[in-house]
Amino acid sequence: SKKHLLDEHASRKGIFVTGNTVIDALFLGLKKKHLFENPQLRKLFGPKRAEATGRIILVTAHRRENFGQPLENICRALRETAGNFENVQIVYPVHLNPNVQSVAKRILGGHSRIHLIPPLHYLDMVNLMKLSYLVVTDSGGLQEEAPALGKPVLVLRKVTERPEGVDAGTVQITGTDRKHLLGSIRELLENRKSYNKMAQAKNPYGDGRAGERITQAILHYFNLSRSKPKDYR
Repeated sequence: SKKHLLDEHASRKGIFVTGNTVIDALFLGLKKKHLFENPQLRKLFGPKRAEATGRIILVTAHRRENFGQPLENICRALRETAGNFENVQIVYPVHLNPNVQSVAKRILGGHSRIHLIPPLHYLDMVNLMKLSYLVVTDSGGLQEEAPALGKPVLVLRKVTERPEGVDAGTVQITGTDRKHLLGSIRELLENRKSYNKMAQAKNPYGDGRAGERITQAILHYFNLSRSKPKDYR
C-alpha cells in the first residue's frame, strides 16, 4: 500500500505503515481455555477428549467459483487425506448454501475424523484456528489471520487478492486440482522443514499492534507527539 501511495506521489512523511487492525482483533479474541459454543468442538477439544486428538486441518470452502467440480475435487482430496493419515482430524464449518452443503455431505459425511459443522461465530473460529495445524481455505480473511498464529495456509483459488502472503511465504496457492491439493497437504504433514518454513515466516499483515501505531501516527501528525511510530515491516 505504501508503494502504491508513493507511486501516486503522496507525501512520504504522511504515510504510516501500521499493519491491519484485524490482527489486533484476532489476538483480543484468543483465550487460553476457550469454551466452544459449538457442541462438536466442545467434544473434540473438551476436558474429556482423547489425548491423541491428532493434527487439526481447518477447512473453509464456499466461494461461488468453486461450486461444482472444483468443490468436488477439494472434498475428495480431503477425504483421501483423512484416509491416508490416521492422526489427522478435519474440521469443516460448512456454508449454508445448498451448493456447498450437498457436495460436502455427500463426499465427506460419515467419516469419523471429518467433522462437518455449522458456520461458527468469530470467537469459536479464531480459537479453533489457534488449535489447528494448518488451514485450507478459499476465503480472504483467513489468509491474513492464520499466519499471525503460525498456521500455514493453502489457498483453494487460482489467484489471491492478498499477494503479500504469497511473497512472504505464509500462503501457498494450490488451486482445486485434487492431486495438487492432496500433494500440498501431504507435504506439510510429512515434511517438517516445509511446514516450519511457512509457519515461521513473518506475517506481512500485522503483529497485533496496529491500533497502537495508528494512535501514535495521529498524535505525531498533529504535532501532539514528537515520536513517529516505526513502520510495520
